[in-house]
Amino acid sequence: MAATDIIERVRTALAGSSADIPLYKRLKAALEQVILSNALHAGERLPGERILADALGLSRVTERKSFALLQEDGLLSRRHGARTEIASKVEKTLSTLTSFSEDIRSRGMEPGCIWLSKLISRPSPTEMMALGIGGSEQILRMQRIRTADGKPIAIEIASVPQRYLPSPELVGNSLYEALEARGFLPQRAVQRMRTRAASREDSERLACPPAAPLLVTERRCFLAQGEVVEYCETRYRGDVYDFVFELQR
Repeated sequence: MAATDIIERVRTALAGSSADIPLYKRLKAALEQVILSNALHAGERLPGERILADALGLSRVTERKSFALLQEDGLLSRRHGARTEIASKVEKTLSTLTSFSEDIRSRGMEPGCIWLSKLISRPSPTEMMALGIGGSEQILRMQRIRTADGKPIAIEIASVPQRYLPSPELVGNSLYEALEARGFLPQRAVQRMRTRAASREDSERLACPPAAPLLVTERRCFLAQGEVVEYCETRYRGDVYDFVFELQR
């Protein structure tokens, strides 16, 4: 969208806001309205700070306070030396069982991963309980950073009994493709979700501030016969990943 069109939309939204609200919050709400209307797309740049402030008759301080709030909400992305742009978010519906790679490709982005470790190991007590196996069995444990268009958005730790994947070399960028190739593609899953603050290690791996909010999922995936084929913990950056629920009465 052209800068003049963006400015006009923001001006219209501002005009309809209450004068009793602080100006920086009114500007934040106006920009949010334009962004959430889907008039602007992920990666699209806003007009320069000076251009936007002059066109709307606002101070740069007011503008920057509004931008800071929008950045906290995950709607804007700001990098030093670059213009402000609309942040990218990935929406994940919880009504269907799909892989990370499928989710990312369905939104026009290229999935990728940075392997941290991929090895055969004894299961931890948590993995034993989740997978329904004994301590004498071996598992393939995989830890990696998941990316979308090269941007880190999640840390994933997946565990699969060795009888389903006997060697780490069988897994490329997609675990589900490897399982499908051997006839063990999951058919259903049980998942729970919680939040946690990013540790220093999380923040380094995900390029987010320490203590930034993460969405953490724990998922047990089952074969058609009922056996647990995978246990996975994934920590998502809260500012770039949304979970969408569809509810029906």
